[in-house]
Amino acid sequence: MKKLIWPSISLVAVLFSAWLLYGELRTMSLESLWESLQAISLRDWVLAVGATLLAYAALAGYDHIALLHLQRKVNWRFVALCSFTTYALSHNIGASVLSGSAVRYRAYSSQGLSGGEVGLLVAFCSFTFGLGVALLTGIVLVIEPELGERFGDLLPVEASTFAGVLLLVLIALYLFGSILRLPQVRIWRLRLEYPRPAIVLRQLIIGPMELLAATAIIYFVLPEAGNPGFIVVLGIFLISFSAALLSHAPGGIGVLELVFIVGLPEMAPEDVLAALLVFRLLYLIIPLAAALPVVLGFEHSQLAHSKR
Repeated sequence: MKKLIWPSISLVAVLFSAWLLYGELRTMSLESLWESLQAISLRDWVLAVGATLLAYAALAGYDHIALLHLQRKVNWRFVALCSFTTYALSHNIGASVLSGSAVRYRAYSSQGLSGGEVGLLVAFCSFTFGLGVALLTGIVLVIEPELGERFGDLLPVEASTFAGVLLLVLIALYLFGSILRLPQVRIWRLRLEYPRPAIVLRQLIIGPMELLAATAIIYFVLPEAGNPGFIVVLGIFLISFSAALLSHAPGGIGVLELVFIVGLPEMAPEDVLAALLVFRLLYLIIPLAAALPVVLGFEHSQLAHSKR
């Protein structure tokens, strides 16, 4: 039964999202979608590719920061490949924490890290991502507090300037706790230690950088007509990407599309869907195709090493 829980959640999320998405797209034709894809200029494609490269470079920074916190040294090329493979697979498979943990354990255990250290590394990477989401969400809510009104009753999103300020204050307290070297926080048997200030500053740069770059992939290929601006697109991306992760749907399929189309009512649905297809191609599909040979090559080298 335990093995069926996450696949069942993913299946229900995909089916429910597909049903809602069908209601939004039933009047759209494939011809209009193709026209929207053709309208994307070469310049916008180049900018989107550049944003993708920046996003995956920032993802490698997640692992690098976590290893610095653990005070473990691993070759930076290995870290970059491991991070790229982890996220390329977990973004597409779904249940990213579980799938990412499996890939990282297989990779970093070969570099001498224990199971406990890999677990802390995964938790630290997840926390860095959450920190980036919280920081950018706080900024977006301060600038665009009416963002939640775009979704009506679709999502339980309550946006306000106060909520944004509260998020920023919590992040500031986390930073000050690190600077002041406050003692460990105990939650039941779990002990949480503040990272060093240099680590926290890296978290506050790398986390938002990855999310900003991922948002830019979509923003660059959206048409100018009806485009509400980068801040609004960023806010919608944060909501859609978080909803996709919570749904555990592979690649967030259906969830991303639904939230974006509902959140951008001033834009034609085919234009929004075309931008998301480009995002899936650059951020999900191509990295997955590149990651599979890396995994096979690593497993082959491990098998050869064990034989020797």
